[in-house]
Amino acid sequence: MCIPEQDSPVWRRLFHAGESGTPWWAHTANAVAALLLISAFFYYCLRQVGYEWNWGPVWVYRQKFVTGWLVTIGISAAALLTSTFIGVATALIRRSRILILHHAGTIYVELIRSTPLLVQILIFFYVIANAAGVQNRYVAGVAILSLFAGAYISEIVRSGIENIAESQLESARAIGLSEAQTYRYVIFPQAIRQVLPPLTGQFVSLIKDSSLLSIIAIEEFTLNAQEVNANTYSGLESYLPLAAGYLLLTLPLSLWTRRLEHRFRYAT
Repeated sequence: MCIPEQDSPVWRRLFHAGESGTPWWAHTANAVAALLLISAFFYYCLRQVGYEWNWGPVWVYRQKFVTGWLVTIGISAAALLTSTFIGVATALIRRSRILILHHAGTIYVELIRSTPLLVQILIFFYVIANAAGVQNRYVAGVAILSLFAGAYISEIVRSGIENIAESQLESARAIGLSEAQTYRYVIFPQAIRQVLPPLTGQFVSLIKDSSLLSIIAIEEFTLNAQEVNANTYSGLESYLPLAAGYLLLTLPLSLWTRRLEHRFRYAT
């Protein structure tokens, strides 16, 4: 005889993440409470070190922050699109039966993943870009970020493709689907669901990695914040807007991708 499970107490539904039926306002209230606790901790630390805020000199440079933030948005958006194309293309190349393409893709991925981005920026800009006659720092910056992130996206996409059960590929071939149709109707719909979480992390990292382009004098968000700090000698006042600006870029991306995860979630 099966005894029906009793309903969870109200307090349990309000404070336990795994409970069903938890209202949206309970999630919001708990999130706000957690944020207040973290804020109180940092406030206590600042009080302990006796830090005195001075926003006046930094406020004078507010337009510089806005300009740098918009430049970062443009560079990151272009690099996101380009790196995704490079990553998907490289993942398919690495699965190619043509050996030279397979090995070329493997060498590209391993070289990028095994060397620091800082070194890649310096070599690409001062050697490769100069040799190719590319003088525009912004074009070079987008290309550098795209090549860097593309290698990681390639591995994410490749792992998602290879996690598809071999029986499904055999079934696709059995009903007469071509290789292109197999990728379109069988592999990609299932792979997207698996690669979305790691892709989100890579996209967020790409946005933050754009700060390293300051070493080649691209006037993006980080470089402008460094210049404001150098002019005002206000460290926290210069870099807190920097942190907030990157949070405004990365948080919506994470939330949007989470919605996509729920949309593509289905049993396999």
